Amino acid sequence: MTTQIIEISYLLAAISFILGLKYLSSPETASRGMLLSQLGMFIAVIATLLNHSVVSYGMILVGIVIGSLIGSLLATKIQMTAMPQMVALLNGFGGLSSALVGGGEFLRSQAHLTPYPMTTIGLTVLIGMVTFTGSLIAFAKLQELMRGTPIVFPGQNALNLVFFFVALGLFGYLAFVPTMTPAFWALIVLSGILGVMVVIPIGGGDMPVVISLLNSYSGLAAAASGFILNNNVLIISGSLVGSAGIILSQLMCKAMNRSLGNVLFGAFGQIAAPKAQVAASPDKQATPAAAPEVRSGSPEEAAEIFKKAKKVIIVPGYGMAVAQAQHAVRELAELLQNQGTEVSYAIHPVAGRMPGHMNVLLAEANVPYDQLIDMDDINDEFPETDVSLVIGANDVVNPAADTDPNSPIYGMPILHVDQSKLVMVLKRSMKPGFAGIDNELFLRPNTMMVFGDAKSTIVKMAEALK
Repeated sequence: MTTQIIEISYLLAAISFILGLKYLSSPETASRGMLLSQLGMFIAVIATLLNHSVVSYGMILVGIVIGSLIGSLLATKIQMTAMPQMVALLNGFGGLSSALVGGGEFLRSQAHLTPYPMTTIGLTVLIGMVTFTGSLIAFAKLQELMRGTPIVFPGQNALNLVFFFVALGLFGYLAFVPTMTPAFWALIVLSGILGVMVVIPIGGGDMPVVISLLNSYSGLAAAASGFILNNNVLIISGSLVGSAGIILSQLMCKAMNRSLGNVLFGAFGQIAAPKAQVAASPDKQATPAAAPEVRSGSPEEAAEIFKKAKKVIIVPGYGMAVAQAQHAVRELAELLQNQGTEVSYAIHPVAGRMPGHMNVLLAEANVPYDQLIDMDDINDEFPETDVSLVIGANDVVNPAADTDPNSPIYGMPILHVDQSKLVMVLKRSMKPGFAGIDNELFLRPNTMMVFGDAKSTIVKMAEALK
């Protein structure tokens, strides 16, 4: 009877996970999806505790208390702007927990392991350790504990390939000789190194893809550990996470018009030193060409322009997240709406450092969901827009993606803000984005740069608008 109750509970939990994912596909129903998924996990945990194989409820209670305290602290103390870092870290913890399950089962059953269970243990450890160390590197890049640009060296991809095949060799060897403990420890160490090596050549701008991919890895590791423990709900939930992460990674790549292989191995985002432009002088000596003029303005001048605008589209980028300007942006938008201006937000799928980053930040600032419009749905509106306010975005609005076949971002779908009557760009400087290329939008005659911290600049605009 207990076994039947557990399996029925696992079925209900699995249904909750599937429906939760469905509801998470829309901002309007995302909260319901979260609650449903949490309920499913609660049911799964309670059902698992009914299992007769539980050794010590006391140790489990200690783990629940410690984990709950850490989770509560993270939920209350971590700013929404730091959500990408936390997601990366939680992905890593998921991979580590699966690897620990695999290691524990290896040490417990090593004497009588057969190829099948050893294969599941090897997969769990391999994927789990790659997820753990790779997620730590992603966290360090996002937290700026290490530089976000790609870290590359000659022969890097070839070395990674060698590590991968050696790890596969150890994995295959252990499947038939599970008593070789040194080979198991070597697999753990090599898998950890492989996780580091795979992520360090990826630039910070590709983090939306990396986070979703590592999330997929953590799901696959969890599913593999489900086979070790003969736990159906772990297999189902891990498979859901793994498949959803892969699909999301592909969607992110499509949004950048790049392949997953290019993201993983292309070292995209290295900052190249700009080439000096020269012009021939009468004495045939090369002299630097005159730098194009940049039209800039003050927050007060921007406010005067806003007073006459009938339609404004706000384009948030990573700079908004860094400045934590989302609340100030909402207040500015409300002032514009109060004067009769139509306001909407153009959301590029890879703006920020994780999938849906801009949606999360703006939702935290209580921006109405119906004002958040996806790239494909809003691009046709830019020619009729009086002002496009670009806040810390760079490559996702760079016209070179459409006009320059030699540009590394050529072919990438962008927000066509350049078609607006006026483009107002808020940035700290003219520094390039993660692609390391200049943005010709900043030099166009219909663009006005407003330099400074995004939050303080928008506050000044709002004060002047009042």
